[in-house]
Amino acid sequence: MTDVVEAQSEPLSWAANEGVRRSMQSNKGRDTRPELALRRAVHALGLRFRVSTRPLPAVRRTADIVFTRARLAVFMDGCFWHGCPKHHTVAKRNADYWATKVQTNRERDRTTDRVLQEAGWQVVRVWEHEDPVEAATRVREAYRRCLHGGDDSPGVD
Repeated sequence: MTDVVEAQSEPLSWAANEGVRRSMQSNKGRDTRPELALRRAVHALGLRFRVSTRPLPAVRRTADIVFTRARLAVFMDGCFWHGCPKHHTVAKRNADYWATKVQTNRERDRTTDRVLQEAGWQVVRVWEHEDPVEAATRVREAYRRCLHGGDDSPGVD
């Protein structure tokens, strides 16, 4: 009986309290509002793509939008999680933990970009605060450069 009591007294997670834990669990890994807006805008431009896919199956990195034939990976980066130079805010609680977490995310992003580029992929990164139509235009331009060398025909992947 004492083993059960001791096990329950240990914290269930790293979260500062149960409210923080619930809030963190509610954060979605995909299909966020900015990501859906970008996908709608890219789709409206006539481009077809895969969603939440690993560009390189052997590498544990999932891009938000993937054009396999064009070898183009698009990542939607959250301002808090990826340290946006315009909008990143410093956490009020567990500041050291979050500073380290964001730094690790940014380093992983740079590594991901490098690994994909070395494998012949192009990478487009979009901040969550960007206008989705403007970002979709950037994606379309990158797509054209990758696949067609710049012509105007939309593509299906």
